[in-house]
Amino acid sequence: MAIETRPDTEQDAVKASPYQALLDHGRERGYKLDWLQQRETFGSAPDIGTEDSGGFLLQNADSGPFGQTPDFSDNMTGRPRGALNRAESPRVGNYPVRTKSDVWLRNGAQLYEEAVQRQWSSSTDIPWHTLEALPDEIERAECQLTTFLTEVEFVAGDVPGKWIAYTTPDYYEPRMYLVSQIMDEARHLDVFRKRALANGGGLMGQLNRAGAAGGVIDSARDFTEMSARLHISGEGSVLSLFRMGELMSYNDAEKAMYRLAASDESRHVAFGVMHLQYLSQTDPERSAEIHGYLDEIELGLTAAADPQNPVVRGTDSNTAISILMGGGADRSSIEEGQKILIAIRRRQIKEYMQRVRVAGFGDRFENGRASAMLEEYVST
Repeated sequence: MAIETRPDTEQDAVKASPYQALLDHGRERGYKLDWLQQRETFGSAPDIGTEDSGGFLLQNADSGPFGQTPDFSDNMTGRPRGALNRAESPRVGNYPVRTKSDVWLRNGAQLYEEAVQRQWSSSTDIPWHTLEALPDEIERAECQLTTFLTEVEFVAGDVPGKWIAYTTPDYYEPRMYLVSQIMDEARHLDVFRKRALANGGGLMGQLNRAGAAGGVIDSARDFTEMSARLHISGEGSVLSLFRMGELMSYNDAEKAMYRLAASDESRHVAFGVMHLQYLSQTDPERSAEIHGYLDEIELGLTAAADPQNPVVRGTDSNTAISILMGGGADRSSIEEGQKILIAIRRRQIKEYMQRVRVAGFGDRFENGRASAMLEEYVST
């Protein structure tokens, strides 16, 4: 007669538990079920929100240990932040960006959520039916400007893509935001290309890149350098122009195109400003380096040396904008358009200076580090 026994020790009790039996069953067959074991990180439910509050937002998803972002990451395996490490996982990425201050900003999740909520379609949200025949010189000018914008939006989409792949998954918030920016830029080059072709015009002259000052956006050696050149300078200059879109539009389709693109660009600029702000507060030793980038940016802003700024003198896009703003290609119209362009240049510089101040580097405007030509533009 078999005698039924019970485990007498705590260890025997653990071994006899259903969980331990399941683990043993798995090991005997060559696989592991350790992930089933309950963790201390379980049980902290985040605020999932309501429809009225915006729903379950990314910034509310991480709670407890999952919301703790490391100052440095050794994660080279693609492991989601907070997931259990598997020792035998292969390295799936190089991830040279593994220091938090190199890529971080405090509102990255919020900017991502805004990007998702404000998506629009060039196919259905632009009233293309409002296009009408325009004078040849006006149509050609619009086509030249939108050809230029199509080309620079390729750059604005290409560059962030490289840095997404370079950044550890532990810093997923800025990575996800940059993915949304690439979608924005794809939509911009889509809508500008459509405008160049939609009214019987066509694509015009390619951007002339000669005369670029210092390093260019697509050859930046560091994420912060890239962001300063792309988000603070490049996107900032284009945003100033888009905000003047009403003045150079001849129909509701063009007004909608520039208005919606400006909404996206303002988000891109905010990313760069907030990243520089975080860096200035957490890694002040890099201050001199950042001022060096700003020196080169200001040279481009003031010395007509930035070929990616559409209002730079001596470029096809500058002439095109003059025609659109002035209402024609005759001398008096172009001169009138040039006066408006001067106002746009002043606006670009004023907005640039404000962004630099918010980012924490405004001391350059008081200590003589900034280009003296900035004040000349603003005061004239």
